[in-house]
This record gives sequence, C-alpha cells and structure tokens, in this order.
Amino acid sequence: MRDTAATSAQPAMIVMSIWCSSLSLSSRSLAIALVICVTLVYFSYSFNACLLASISRSLQQSNLRNLLALTSSPRNETNNATNSSGSSSSRNSSSTTGAPPAQTVTSSLDGAPKYQLLRQQGLRPSRHLPDTLIIGVKKSGTRALLEFIRLHPDVRAAGSEVHFFDRHYQRGLRWYRHHMPYTIEGQITMEKTPSYFVTKEVPQRVYHMNPATKLLIVVRDPVTRAISDYTQAASKKADMKRFEQLAFVNGSYSVVDTNWGPVKIGVYARYLERWLLYFPLSQLLFISGERLIMDPAYEIGRVQDFLGLKRVVTEKHFYFNATKGFPCLFKSEARSTPHCLGKTKGRNHPHIDPGAIERLREFYRPFNNKFYQLTGINFAWP
Repeated sequence: MRDTAATSAQPAMIVMSIWCSSLSLSSRSLAIALVICVTLVYFSYSFNACLLASISRSLQQSNLRNLLALTSSPRNETNNATNSSGSSSSRNSSSTTGAPPAQTVTSSLDGAPKYQLLRQQGLRPSRHLPDTLIIGVKKSGTRALLEFIRLHPDVRAAGSEVHFFDRHYQRGLRWYRHHMPYTIEGQITMEKTPSYFVTKEVPQRVYHMNPATKLLIVVRDPVTRAISDYTQAASKKADMKRFEQLAFVNGSYSVVDTNWGPVKIGVYARYLERWLLYFPLSQLLFISGERLIMDPAYEIGRVQDFLGLKRVVTEKHFYFNATKGFPCLFKSEARSTPHCLGKTKGRNHPHIDPGAIERLREFYRPFNNKFYQLTGINFAWP
C-alpha cells in the first residue's frame, strides 16, 4: 500500500526539481519550493492510502456477504422425505441419474438459534448419511421416540419416513443423503422408518452403507401393538372387518392367521435374528414402548447414553396429558409452546373379545421368550 502511494508521488517530486533548477532560484525560494513539494507528497500519499483502505474494506464486506449467503441458504430448503403412498412412476423417472427428482420434497433446516450462531461464525452445515436409524417397530412408539430425542441440540433427523432401504434403494446413497438434514461437526444424523425392522433385505443394505450404524428399536406388547396397528388401519377404512375376523383363520380362535400383517410383525425374534447376522447386539438399543409412555425421561436418558450424548433431555421437557394418556412436550425443535404429538397418538382402541386377546397372548408367548433371550431383556409382557 505504501509502495503504491510513494510511486504515485514521484512524478510530483521530479517536476518540482526540474522547475527549481531551471529557474536558478535563491536558497530562500528553493526552501519554499521544497516545503510545497513535501506538502504535495504528503497529500498524495494520504489520498492513495485512504483510497486503498476503502477498496480493501469493500472487498472484505463483499466476501462476508457471500459467505453468509452460503451458510444461510440451507434454511430455504425443505426436509420432508418422499411420501410412502406417492406416485412411484414420477419417482422412478429420475432414479437413473442418482440425483433427487425435481418434485421431491427434500430436507429442511429450521431457524434454530444454534444456526444463527453458525452464520455469524461463517460455518457451513452439510448433509451426511445417518449415523443412527430408528428401524422399528411400527405402532410401538417410534414417532414419539424421534420427537423426544430431537429435543437434543446435537441430534438432527429427517422429518418423515424416507423408506430408502425398503422402497427406494435403487436410487442410491446420493439420493438418500439429499433427504437428510443439515448438520455440523459433532451432531448426529438420524432417520426413522419402522418398516426397516421387518424387511428382509434391509439389514444387509444398512451394513453396506455403514457397519457402525447404531440402531434404535422400540418394542411393546405384541398383542397391544397388533390392536393399535388394526385401529390405525380401521380409521382409514370404514368397512373394515372386525379385528377378531382378521386375526384368526375361519372365525375360530384356535388358529392364528400369521400372514396378517398386524399379527406377523409382532413375532419380533424372527426379524431380530436377521439383524444380528450383520450387527452385534452392542449396536442395538431396545426401548420399551410402554415405559416410553409412562416415563419418557428414563428411556430418552438411555438413548442419550447409547448415542454418547450429554443428558440434555430430562423430565423438565415432558408433561403427561391425562385425556390422551400420552406424554406431551413443553416445547420442541419446531414449536416453543406446549403441545402433544398429534391426533393419532393416544387413539382409543376398539373393544376386542377377551378370548381373542388371551389366545393371541398364548401364541406370542414362546416368541416373546425367544426375544427376551436374544436381547437379554425381560419386557414382562403378559
């Protein structure tokens, strides 16, 4: 900067020297001329220094604005995974490129305070494949688990079920990663799709993605789970047959229909054996769906320990809604006011013949005992 200013002043000095020499001025006049020359040099130097400083500040401000724009751009993206009942033809049309289709609804990064700090520090969050998966079990409390653990500032999760490993595997890991939320170093990326637990090909596919993946599995009494599964289906289909007609063959309680989905899913041991072929038991955490409702802070504490997180989510985050019979949140990542998880949580079950319930308990008992042996946990289901 100084060299530039000095260079700009040299012509003025040369002109003044020639002018003084040609006129053969007296020493008094020469002194005056030298003072004028020094003054011109000083003002020339000052002007150039100020000009260069102004240009430098402008460049710095421009670079800072560009960096902030890059770090805040993820906030404008959305984070909803592909709807499980959407049009498969439109999705398949883009699968050959490996990139997400133009109409796919993608990951969202909300306006959490921690991301405001990131923008101030000039950091850029990025998408990563999940470190942890909630793989099941359907109608056991997977949504509650996801919403509760997302209260932790170091956990970021896809908002909806992505179904990558069971429905969209052919799209590739690039497509899957695009459906993940933005995270920074030290944060855990998580995804929940309950059907992963019962889908035959999924354990091997998850292993190929990352053999160190941690797996969370919520389980509950399989009889209650089957009734809850049926209740959800019946709420969408007015003319659905009674539970007893679907759970048993030929209307008799003697033969259980093991091909009916709500019954079949409850044979947990059968599916767990597949997962243990690829993952050690130490990478699986089993959460009691019953205790998650009665004492959510206890179960979430276990999850935080399993994931290597500080116990941030505690009793202070929950309150029990007696009307719904379900725990609710004082606040969450998306809402700062007290709220419950949704209308479908805590839905009343229809009356089921006690004889049918007892017969199902007899059916599940040996499978439950096998499950207790595999997990090393006695869930004490009836």
